[in-house]
Amino acid sequence: MSPRLLLALTPLLFTSLAHAAVDCANASDQATMNQCAGQDFKAADKELNTVYQQITGRLKDNPDAKKLLVSAQRAWVGFRDAECKFSASGVTGGSVSPLIYSNCLTSVTNVRVEALKEYLKCEEGDMSCPVPGA
Repeated sequence: MSPRLLLALTPLLFTSLAHAAVDCANASDQATMNQCAGQDFKAADKELNTVYQQITGRLKDNPDAKKLLVSAQRAWVGFRDAECKFSASGVTGGSVSPLIYSNCLTSVTNVRVEALKEYLKCEEGDMSCPVPGA
């Protein structure tokens, strides 16, 4: 095989290795633990987006409430990011920093998911709930 062809194929080789399945339950090195923590956050963020979309769907007939939700969500994202930067500030630059930061993002996001899910449980006539029932 020519060196040029090998050089051209090198990125494909590393891409497939990078996407190989990771055994997060048995992660034993920092890089893997960091990767797994990032995957956990992606899953929590995906759930957050699903619940958020359900709420915005219910608010389709109330643009003022939807605008307030968008504003609240943007403020919450700012809080989450600032809180987790602070939470991980003690290990800034260290190999454990991505793990600490991702774990914080996951934890804070899961709390927000549960709070938003409560809005989806509102019953008809509940004046304290801004989201209409299904």
